[in-house]
Amino acid sequence: MVIHAGAGVVSGRLAAHPRAHFEASLGRILDAGFDILDRGGSSLDAVTVAVRMLEDDPLFNAGRGSGLTRDGTAELDASIMDGRNQKAGAVACVTRVRNPVELARHVMEKTLHVMLVGTGAEQFALEQGMELVPNDYFHTDDRRAELEAVRRGGIAAHAGAPHGTVGAVALDSQGHIAAATSTGGTTNKLPGRVGDSPIIGAGNYAKDGVCGVSATGYGEYFIRAVAAHRIAALVELRGQSLEEAAREVIHETIGSLGGSGGVIAIDAAGRMVLEFNTEGMFRGARDSSGRREVAITR
Repeated sequence: MVIHAGAGVVSGRLAAHPRAHFEASLGRILDAGFDILDRGGSSLDAVTVAVRMLEDDPLFNAGRGSGLTRDGTAELDASIMDGRNQKAGAVACVTRVRNPVELARHVMEKTLHVMLVGTGAEQFALEQGMELVPNDYFHTDDRRAELEAVRRGGIAAHAGAPHGTVGAVALDSQGHIAAATSTGGTTNKLPGRVGDSPIIGAGNYAKDGVCGVSATGYGEYFIRAVAAHRIAALVELRGQSLEEAAREVIHETIGSLGGSGGVIAIDAAGRMVLEFNTEGMFRGARDSSGRREVAITR
């Protein structure tokens, strides 16, 4: 199992909160997801639980603690994909759904659709008995301060703060791969802006026998590059290793366009890749051989 909680210039976040706080949270969430796999649970359940916990942690930009729009509101996006049958679900621009990843899974499992947005998505959430919360539930002092700094020109919206996305990819004992991604989006974004996180093939992708990918970064570039699917295609069609494919997409494809960010990925053999072209990426990896690591910088 691999998880991420954003990539970018991480030094500002580490100055605001002790590194140990981030590492402890990443480790706790990584272990919770992996424990599901260790008990014989599904990759789909593992990534759902991990991303839900990341959404609930105000340290990270998804769910509570989401980045705020130009108007000071939170608009959240999420997606999930099941590698067994390549079914997928996604939601975008939701403002009251406490855990968008859970709503994305409902879209995948209980409708014929892939994506629901805005008020339609929230009406569907109510029909599913999900908890809706006031928009200010997602606001934190850190994100308010970050928005003000961007407005004043103190930091660049895309370059100055970690790219705000969380995600998880898992391979279970049955060989099934699942991936999930969730975000509050770019600080100071225009209302209605949607990045790569809820777009299947851009910020999230999974296919059994190939790989699963969750991305974090400057979303517009990941959309233009169809980054998550491109990595899978390089593995499946060109025969590249997952490491080679991720490096090519992040450093060459995304990099050449002027974008930045990273990906986490797992292939069918359980090889885990955590690749980024930024100062750092909040990340963790664990497998059944005993490997367990949490890291932020290089």
